[in-house]
Amino acid sequence: MKRVILTGGTGFVGANLARRLLCDGHELHLLVRPNYQPWRIDEIRSDMRLHELHLHDAEAIARVVGQVRPDWVFHLAVHGAYSWQTDWEQMVRTNIQGTMSLVSACLKTGFEAFVNTGSSSEYGFMNHAPAESEPVEPNSHYAITKVAATLFCRHTAQSLQVHLPTLRLYSVFGPYEDPGRLLPKLIMHGLQGDLPPLASPDVARDFVYVGDVVEAFLLAASVHTPEWGPIYNLGTGVQTTLRDAVGVARQLMHIAREPAWNTIPNRNWDANVWVSDNRKIRARLGWEPRNNFAQGFGLMLDWFRQGPSRGYADKQAQ
Repeated sequence: MKRVILTGGTGFVGANLARRLLCDGHELHLLVRPNYQPWRIDEIRSDMRLHELHLHDAEAIARVVGQVRPDWVFHLAVHGAYSWQTDWEQMVRTNIQGTMSLVSACLKTGFEAFVNTGSSSEYGFMNHAPAESEPVEPNSHYAITKVAATLFCRHTAQSLQVHLPTLRLYSVFGPYEDPGRLLPKLIMHGLQGDLPPLASPDVARDFVYVGDVVEAFLLAASVHTPEWGPIYNLGTGVQTTLRDAVGVARQLMHIAREPAWNTIPNRNWDANVWVSDNRKIRARLGWEPRNNFAQGFGLMLDWFRQGPSRGYADKQAQ
């Protein structure tokens, strides 16, 4: 059993990781911001300890880390990943200052593993699947702050020789994903025999199922490699267009309605090429995506059909 600190545990990926850590028997501590949204963790709240603080509050972070003295740290807290999060100053406080505060505090107590969460957006627009060694071209305030955090973690790991890998996540999907995002909308409309408004059918993403992502986090913590501060692309290596995704949804939910393409605008970062080069994580960590898009979508659909938590239903209604 490990003592684990998890940031971002009330978020989509973090809530899934929290459930897996508890299932595996670890002692779990969540660092949560004041006025956090509890709907993803209501059912497991009593199984872990929550510490309310701001990540950029270095003194508060140091105090809690000193009390917990974690073996593993999973840093998933982020601001700016959703289209409606546009405050770049908050991105700096959370993504850069928060990361630096947490790493600094954990260095003082020592740790077996600190897994940082990066983003595929760090690469910017690419016409191919970029390898981790390629130069990054961030094209948003969010991406810039994520690059800064990744480089800070890598430099710290190399200079102090500590186990501090970064996972650059591609388009994660699955249970507890925010209802305002594409795939939950597809399912919620599809269960009513309908389809939501859609952007260009040629928009492409590398969709990776959240269960496979959780497995990668655990491997990143437990597998040590000769490289200090490695960066891993975490995606399936398969590109799925919006046309393909809607096709899978229509097939699995027997939706007769034809999609209405281009009825909402593309977002600034939408692209027709967005796919990972995942050879490094496969070779170094032995990670493999267990679910292709159709399989993962089917698992997500099953979760919806079983009836998500009351908290999720309340979030949908907002």
